[in-house]
Amino acid sequence: MSKYTDRTLALAGMYQACKLVQQVARHGSIDPDELKIMLETLFVTDPPDALAVYGSYSNLKSGLEAVTRQLEKNPDAELTRYLVNILHLERKLSRKPELLQAISEGIERARKQMEHYPLPHSNIVASLAGIYSDTISTLTPRIIVSGEQGHLANPENASTVRALLLAAMRSAVLWDQCGGSRWQILLQRKRFVLEATTLLQNQYTD
Repeated sequence: MSKYTDRTLALAGMYQACKLVQQVARHGSIDPDELKIMLETLFVTDPPDALAVYGSYSNLKSGLEAVTRQLEKNPDAELTRYLVNILHLERKLSRKPELLQAISEGIERARKQMEHYPLPHSNIVASLAGIYSDTISTLTPRIIVSGEQGHLANPENASTVRALLLAAMRSAVLWDQCGGSRWQILLQRKRFVLEATTLLQNQYTD
């Protein structure tokens, strides 16, 4: 698997998590299976390649479609803002070993909880949200999520948003590990769109 394939998958992972954040903020609910796919990435801590983080190409269908839409057609400004903020915070996080350690320890505690509660159980979501609040939320600038205030004020929805932002950060870490950078998104759009289109075709054979 090429580095561009790995980077495209990681980029799709970030977009997919951010799209789910949008859905929760705007509509107050998301498909539990889609939530499960993104949260599962947090527990894949030593993958042989990027695909192993997501399980299959089909699991990233929404994210890969977002890559083609955001980089080729009319981008969603809000989604772009989320992505830029996630990438910026990941660079800051990479220089905070104490926060990385806290995230790692929190993930292991959540993994033990999963012996009793399957994903995406609200107890696990709340634990992951707590990790985000205790670590990434301490960095600036904080990510401001736009949406219906009634949905965002709901504690369960707020936890889901934070857990998804943690999942987006996991994909951002993968992006960095694969050699991705913000300038590549700006200058190599066609390459990522072509790769995402090819991977969308592969989803039917994985």
